Amino acid sequence: MRILLLTHAFNRLAQRLFVELRASGHEVAVELDIADAVTEEAVALFDPELLIAPFLKRRIPESVWSRRMCWVVHPGVAGDRGPAALDRAILRGETDWGVTVLQAVAELDAGPVWASVPLAMRAATKSSLYRREVCDAALAAVRQALARFEPGMNAPPADAVPAAMQRGRAWPALTRDERRIDWTRATTAEVLRAVRAADGSPGLPDDTLRCRWFDAHDARLALPRALAGSAGSFVARRGPALLRRTADGGVWLGHARPERSADMQAPIKRPVTEVFAELAQPLPELPVPLDRADAADWDELHYAEFDEGRVGWLRFDFHNGAMDSAQCARLLQALRHAHTRPTRVLVLAGGEDHFCHGIHLHAIEAAQARGGSAADESWRNIEAIDDVVLELLAMTDRLTVSALQGDAGAGGAFLAMAADEVWAHEAVILNPHYKNMGNLYGSEYWTYVLPRRVGAERAQRITQGRLPLGVREAETLGLVDACLARDAGAFDSAARVRAAALAAHDGWAERVAAKARTRDSDEAARPLAAYRADELQRMQRNFYGFDPSYHVARDHFVHRRAHAWTPRHLAVHRRAR
Repeated sequence: MRILLLTHAFNRLAQRLFVELRASGHEVAVELDIADAVTEEAVALFDPELLIAPFLKRRIPESVWSRRMCWVVHPGVAGDRGPAALDRAILRGETDWGVTVLQAVAELDAGPVWASVPLAMRAATKSSLYRREVCDAALAAVRQALARFEPGMNAPPADAVPAAMQRGRAWPALTRDERRIDWTRATTAEVLRAVRAADGSPGLPDDTLRCRWFDAHDARLALPRALAGSAGSFVARRGPALLRRTADGGVWLGHARPERSADMQAPIKRPVTEVFAELAQPLPELPVPLDRADAADWDELHYAEFDEGRVGWLRFDFHNGAMDSAQCARLLQALRHAHTRPTRVLVLAGGEDHFCHGIHLHAIEAAQARGGSAADESWRNIEAIDDVVLELLAMTDRLTVSALQGDAGAGGAFLAMAADEVWAHEAVILNPHYKNMGNLYGSEYWTYVLPRRVGAERAQRITQGRLPLGVREAETLGLVDACLARDAGAFDSAARVRAAALAAHDGWAERVAAKARTRDSDEAARPLAAYRADELQRMQRNFYGFDPSYHVARDHFVHRRAHAWTPRHLAVHRRAR
């Protein structure tokens, strides 16, 4: 069928639907929800047999839903209505939830139900649940609805989802007061639940410090070493975070965004130690070893070995997957430490929800907001991440693996491809391109690592196409070497088993020797320094040249500016205009 995806933003759910529907043989176009007239025009141009709205902040216009079959993907159980459905479910402590495909009608979330799929709620942030369980259930629900749909139908079959199964209720908008907590009384569990429910947007409000909190982690393992203090007090720092006491323990708070004020028109989410630098400075640092025994003692990096020391496992779990200059430096040092260990296989595991998305656009924007140069900070950041990739490429005495439990995009995708093998699961989305960020050229040695995997012609098509790739397609193209599981939950253990097998393989020594010979041959043909110099020469124009496209695109991304139009690589119905 011809299916139009109407979405507020081309977020992860929209991308997964785009990938899945195309893989199933449907002709898919995307239109960003900008205005009713724009939606009407898109429908007239594409003439879809079905419109699916995976992520909206406004109603679909009556001029569309009254004439076309339109489905809304709602992150709630059947019968649940209203905004912030997932936020409320986390705050209420729901253990089971669901995703529902509804037919659009005049009243929000009140249309006939085409499909509803249950999901189990982890103790995780809203963003993490959305990226994993909600996306998985949403795809399953859309598949169910499609199996029941034939063009020309104006309602679901009577037995699609019986009314008795529709256990939700209508909710009003979630207010600031409902999110607010009392730091002098709240327990660790209550704080974590409140921050997790507000993760991504809008953040947990704090009226005293006039900020929004994000990125909270249980600090119970650090408490014996921390200063005593009353609930609500800050007692230690670690990396980007401060340890704040709760009524029965404490939490690490990693990121904060100041509230909007007269002298700060566009506050930016930043590490807490930067936002509250004066508060953080006198607090004691509570570092933990990179190779600590208990990975639950929170830090952004962790290294461990298993299989009798043959496999090294380096996890770098940076908030939202981006890496600023300092984080790149930390990862570089961790790689160098791992390189001193006598392992046969080194696995770069990224984080639970993101492998890596390249340079840190928020940190770059924050540097400019503080009176610095966005171009200079961009340059420092790209040089720092290039150093990380170079370290990985130079590891010729062992095999390296990128294990993608989460998505990878832009420079993070090419960091992954710098390893000898790339493993992933079926739910991972890859965006191996830069051009959407204001025609950014990109570095991270992509002009070396991508063509060596897929060839020059295919590399050109991938980077210029600017489309998200599912793992099965990426595997066919040569970007991914193995798909090990259906979802993130099963991937970690599968990757560990495969890493141990790789380290124990009889051909390990021969393969490592061949890898070293290939690297020497490639270096003789064209040094890695030459690839880097050429890439950075292009990047210098992006950062310092006359064309401001990169800086404009970064500003729009960081501050979530409203879209003015849908890019033509997504809105295929507009290409001929």
